Amino acid sequence: MASDAVFSGNLNFLALADVLQLLGSNGSSGILRLRIPHRSETGQIYLVRGNPADASTGALSGTEALYAMFGWLGGAFEFIPEDVRCENVIQKSRMEIILTALKMLDDGIIEIVDADGKTQAEPADVDGLHSIPLIKGPLVDYWYIVDEESFEKGQKIVEQGKHGNWIWVVLEGIIEVRKETARGSLPIIRVGSGSFVGSLASVITGRNVRSATTVAVEDTQLGVLDSQRLSNEFARLTPEFKAFLASLDRRLRQVTDKVVSAYEKEGHIEEFVSHQEPLIQQGSAMDKAFAITRGEVFVVRQAEAGAVLLADLYKKDFFGKLPFLDVGHEPAAAAIYGSRDLETRPVDVSVLESEFNRLSPTFHNFIENLAACITATSSVACGLRDKHGRA
Repeated sequence: MASDAVFSGNLNFLALADVLQLLGSNGSSGILRLRIPHRSETGQIYLVRGNPADASTGALSGTEALYAMFGWLGGAFEFIPEDVRCENVIQKSRMEIILTALKMLDDGIIEIVDADGKTQAEPADVDGLHSIPLIKGPLVDYWYIVDEESFEKGQKIVEQGKHGNWIWVVLEGIIEVRKETARGSLPIIRVGSGSFVGSLASVITGRNVRSATTVAVEDTQLGVLDSQRLSNEFARLTPEFKAFLASLDRRLRQVTDKVVSAYEKEGHIEEFVSHQEPLIQQGSAMDKAFAITRGEVFVVRQAEAGAVLLADLYKKDFFGKLPFLDVGHEPAAAAIYGSRDLETRPVDVSVLESEFNRLSPTFHNFIENLAACITATSSVACGLRDKHGRA
């Protein structure tokens, strides 16, 4: 291991998906190096502000190399912080990469190399490699924790439709977020250590109706956050940033509802988008952000089986490129369509970013986690659309 490495470990203990989530949540820049026992291959992942910009291993490079390294279930890693200057070859967001790679592992597309350096013919039954995305956060900041609560495996933590304002951070264990539908309970995502349980609406309005049910997948320990301290911090924010956070919270609720629509085979939008020119093309290099002052905006992703409506945005909502916070939508992974009466105003992203960087570690991590949940939930909605489209 290099003497200047600040973070190292064993891939048997901490998988690459977990390592990338930890480094990403801290906005780290540097080189992540991986090694496999009994093999000459090494891998390098170049991170810029927490997101992979490029990767290489053997003859592979870019996204292809990065996905291949998710199959390294044995070996070691080390992270060396430095100012990385390389071309941004990998365009996908960190969370989108992780979700795609885990699905490829489940489908047997990525070659799996075990702790002895041997290639496995079939996908391994590895904890966490399942169709339900698992989101983890950074190391927990105990400054905002006022109490701890324990939940046994299978126990409900919150129930959809019930009132509640508590926000927790996961100290140990895994929690599943489920949406109750007419067809039964629908698992959406799972959250692990460092992630949060609860809605930003609790902080914004002081009252909240739970939009989903959460259940402990295993025996779980949660830290109860100081709601008053979070509310006081929110009260000191500028009106613009408050509106931005409220828009993020609404977007998560929207995309969660779209998962249900996809599950119930509703909400297809192909006819609408076929007769419209997008304001922002999916995959474009657009680098501006806007706030809606009138009309409606539709966030649409092209999945394998067709277009998926991820969110409907209205007055006071924000859309566009946010380089400091990747929600896995426009412009890289979704297009933007507008109603005929749409009116917008430009947003100074640098001002939002400056205020975001001044948040306390807990509030900062909470918003990062909210963005990761939007990304993961969008992936689930598109996966259900593809499943039904191929049926």
